[in-house]
Amino acid sequence: MLAASVAGQSAREIRAIAKDGSTSIPELLQFLKSPDVKVRTEAVKGLVEIGGPKSIEPLIQATRDNDDQIQIRAVDGLVNVYLPGYVAQGLTANLKRAGSSIKQRFVDRNDQVVERYVLVRPEALEAIGKLVTGGSSMESRANAARAVGILRGRQELPQLNTALRSKDTEVLYECLVAIQKIREEQSGPRVQFLLRDLSERVQIAAIETTGVLQNRAATPELRTVLETSGKPKVRRAALTALAMLPDPANRPLYTQMLADKDEALRAAAAEGLARLRMNDDAPMLQKAYDSETKRAPQLALAFAMAMDGRTETTENSPLLVLIGNLSSTGYRGVVQAYLTELAQDAGIRLQLYAPMERGTRDEKIGLVQILSATGDPQAEPHLEKLSRDGDTQVAQEGLRALKNLRAASSGR
Repeated sequence: MLAASVAGQSAREIRAIAKDGSTSIPELLQFLKSPDVKVRTEAVKGLVEIGGPKSIEPLIQATRDNDDQIQIRAVDGLVNVYLPGYVAQGLTANLKRAGSSIKQRFVDRNDQVVERYVLVRPEALEAIGKLVTGGSSMESRANAARAVGILRGRQELPQLNTALRSKDTEVLYECLVAIQKIREEQSGPRVQFLLRDLSERVQIAAIETTGVLQNRAATPELRTVLETSGKPKVRRAALTALAMLPDPANRPLYTQMLADKDEALRAAAAEGLARLRMNDDAPMLQKAYDSETKRAPQLALAFAMAMDGRTETTENSPLLVLIGNLSSTGYRGVVQAYLTELAQDAGIRLQLYAPMERGTRDEKIGLVQILSATGDPQAEPHLEKLSRDGDTQVAQEGLRALKNLRAASSGR
């Protein structure tokens, strides 16, 4: 009872101390040495709440705690320094009181990443990376893997690659998503053995990662998965990955699947034809577009036609159809990915400047983000103009895009 009373008193004391902000950090550090997990937890919570650069070193120290909840809180706190607001969405938000079991598992995919211009301290990444394989629980390890991906932790790829041998589904899944975000093609072959994983979630993530990382050596296995799997989501992922690995030998497959009853497979087939960029496909693509009634394959076919040379920006042209759907809640992410890929072509980039300046708010915001990813210095004056837009939200995105453009052009 006495110990509990002291612990309770210490927790109240720590909360009061933390209210003094960054000046209280040295005192909070002392509480991290307490043998009482509740006291250490309160100290970490205080550090996370204070945040900012001065909290980084103490939070790194907290990642070395042997309690998994403290590890999770410390990692989420570090991410929060670079991605403000993250602690309200990460695993920390679902933790019970100190010492209780962790109920919340990773049920939703996390697509967050820090802006390209954000520089994360290497020692923070190193501390998080060590938990990917050395965390006190599988939840702690999965949480660390998620954090590495969000922070674009390229230096921690060896830890992620090692963790791919884990038997835990959540660790595997989070590692795969993190590897996708980092986009180092050297990791592609390391993922290939998971293309037949028994967990559908892991298998799909491995298939997606194979496509993103351009592992062409996996093409035969992806075709086998497509042909033999009885799971619709797996087959869709396999064809989408094959579409990211353009090969003229796959053209008959894309052409066949363009008429499939599954709209997701039709969309994936159109993406495959898009990346082949074969002018002879133009009549077929136009015919399929004119007869298509579902939005996803329609947009994929518009992407294919634009890749095939239809880059005019007249009314109802493929490029303008894609730009117009940047205002669509359901398809914004899809068309943004298509336009980002199209914008790698210098000629197409030139076609995007005018629609960006006269578009709706959503179109302007989407296009400045797309152009910032190209790293093309010629886009800079156009983004500068949008950074002074009369719409405050557009202006903020324009300024952020400028920072990302400069980071991309410098190779970050």
